[in-house]
Amino acid sequence: MLQKLSDAELEIMKIIWENPEETTLFSYLMEALAAQGKPCQKNTLIVLLSRLVGKGYLSATKIGRRNEYVPLISEAAYQTGQTRHFIDKVYEGSVKGLVTNLIAGDLLTEEEYEELKALLEGRRKD
Repeated sequence: MLQKLSDAELEIMKIIWENPEETTLFSYLMEALAAQGKPCQKNTLIVLLSRLVGKGYLSATKIGRRNEYVPLISEAAYQTGQTRHFIDKVYEGSVKGLVTNLIAGDLLTEEEYEELKALLEGRRKD
């Protein structure tokens, strides 16, 4: 199972996952954080990136004086793992319990409900 990410680590991973390039440079991360109104100290970002490498989410390659970061885990794989962990922890492994709560708790918009219904019906046909 993947190690849990802190909120700050997840913010960094989201920037990396959204980057259209295969590799992400330190400067790109600094600029993206600043553009989001979340400027980060250089040393703080270095520590967070080091943790992400240590947790197996990123690989870092030194090219001259700069590091290039490549995600080792896709965003979809992370979301799936975290969803599975949440369902196991909160709903004792019952996906039905989660979906029932979403519907009964009026947590889905009508559009989301219809999309989910179509998705389930389409899966039944396969």
